[in-house]
Amino acid sequence: MKKVIASPKAPAALGPYSQAIMFNDTLYLSGQLGGDPATGELGATVEEQTRQALANLGAVLEEAGLSYADVVKTTVLLADIADFGAMNAIYAEYFTEDKPARVCYQVAALPKNAKVEIDAIAVKNK
Repeated sequence: MKKVIASPKAPAALGPYSQAIMFNDTLYLSGQLGGDPATGELGATVEEQTRQALANLGAVLEEAGLSYADVVKTTVLLADIADFGAMNAIYAEYFTEDKPARVCYQVAALPKNAKVEIDAIAVKNK
């Protein structure tokens, strides 16, 4: 069964896509920027944006009845790979045990000139 998941505690999608789709026991979360859900404003630093992007992912996970512990895979997109260490330090605060698989890329540009975008796949443990 396919179900659209949307959290009012995370920024609305910037285009024609959903914040997340639950298919059976797997949640596919769209990429989240580090924008404040109330204002849409991005933090000034990669650390601020990473923390907010992960908080936004957390809000969508919560809406689906899941948590960071259920995340099995993430993709991190960075505007500058030199920010890898700073992003990684914040990321490690959210994934402390049974860390998900991950890939990280530098990209040419991100929406709204963001410094980081993070997506995820989570699976509901039965």
